[in-house]
Amino acid sequence: MNEDTDFSKYGKSFQETLAHIIFEDRPFSDQIEEVLDINFFELKYLRVFVDKIFDYKQRYEVQPSSDAMQTIIRTALEDENEATQKQVRDYFVKISTLEAKDSDYIKEVSLDFCKKQKLKAAIVRSVSLLQKSSFDEIRVIIDEALKLGTDNNFGHDYKKDFEKRYTLKARNPISTGWQEVDRICKGGLGKGELGVVIAPTGAGKSMALAHLGAAAVNNGCNVVHYTLELSEEVVGLRYDSCLSGIRLKDLFALKEQIYEACVDIEGELVIKEYPTKSASTSTIKKHLDKLQKKGQRIDMVIIDYGDLLRPSTSYREKRMELESIYEEMRAIAQEFECPVWTASQTNRSGLNAEVITMESISEAFNKCFVSDFIFSISRTIKDKSANTGRMFVAKNRNGPDGLIFPLFMDTSNVKIKVLPQTDETFEEIHENAEKNYRQDMKDKYKKFKQKGGG
Repeated sequence: MNEDTDFSKYGKSFQETLAHIIFEDRPFSDQIEEVLDINFFELKYLRVFVDKIFDYKQRYEVQPSSDAMQTIIRTALEDENEATQKQVRDYFVKISTLEAKDSDYIKEVSLDFCKKQKLKAAIVRSVSLLQKSSFDEIRVIIDEALKLGTDNNFGHDYKKDFEKRYTLKARNPISTGWQEVDRICKGGLGKGELGVVIAPTGAGKSMALAHLGAAAVNNGCNVVHYTLELSEEVVGLRYDSCLSGIRLKDLFALKEQIYEACVDIEGELVIKEYPTKSASTSTIKKHLDKLQKKGQRIDMVIIDYGDLLRPSTSYREKRMELESIYEEMRAIAQEFECPVWTASQTNRSGLNAEVITMESISEAFNKCFVSDFIFSISRTIKDKSANTGRMFVAKNRNGPDGLIFPLFMDTSNVKIKVLPQTDETFEEIHENAEKNYRQDMKDKYKKFKQKGGG
């Protein structure tokens, strides 16, 4: 066929992905079915595959499931030769383990091509009518051609999209680097999800974010780390320490050793600094767009930290600005199909608390609503001297929450370990904290009396 009348000019990969999308995306399948001639596919096995999808839809008025398609391919290809049958089966096996890429582009281009073909055919039909001056008929034919292939996605159709509800969605979680946390949140934070670290000032929010980024880079992921408080170089040094295990104060003396440890890491890391309150979520989106355009894959975004972003819209109250910022950060996660980690500062009640709950979150409690995973880090004065602390899982959409884990946290080399849970309950921790507080006050009073106090 001529490349002006089929998909041959777009290549094999384009056509295979288009057939894949037609199988997986019911609204798009309905839309393109109105304008698609299966002969537009240059490859016969794709014509057969798509024809079986449309035939099933016309007969049963639903999109075929993977199981139904597997049965059709195994039992209903007897009219095709063995070579075509094998190609169809091999193609189905191939797309069963892959995710369709560049789907927006392929949908737009293929629909545009098909609609133009329908319009051309309508114009050709109109030529003979033009000689008869049948203008009303011409108008009807052209109008109908223009209406075909328009967006007919009215949302999730309860009956037609039945199978879609039972199709497992790939979260593609990225490990936190903590086995205990990965276990309760099904492997880590998934694409389109927002994770928040809550801690008071000086407790290690930025250290925790650096750990999360280093764990992802170490696993071959590409991370973009935005810093709104620290310089790019300081953040980079923290990654050096976390990835090499060398203490921050020894980094410059062991520079060559650190380079050897970091150079072979598969993942990529971009650290971008913006002055406090100078960048908004729009600024971050534009930067991510630029990275993608130059071919950078984005697997994870870290924003240190969200409270320091400039709101896109001015509000009377700060809490409303913060709520808006957190909603926009989650939108970034969804748009770029990757996890986004950020941090939030606690109010005064969290400064020396044994366990920090969401009640201690600063300014805007509603920002918790849009988050998918929230954990807090609490470190008393004694914890800081002993390199210990506690993690409280405050929210977890993908598993249990309300859990407390003991921490080993050495800020000298950005080393954070989540230890297995103890038998100590939330109430017991608070009770013990109260006992410790009373004992401390008694000891101080005793020393005061020994020194001759009144």
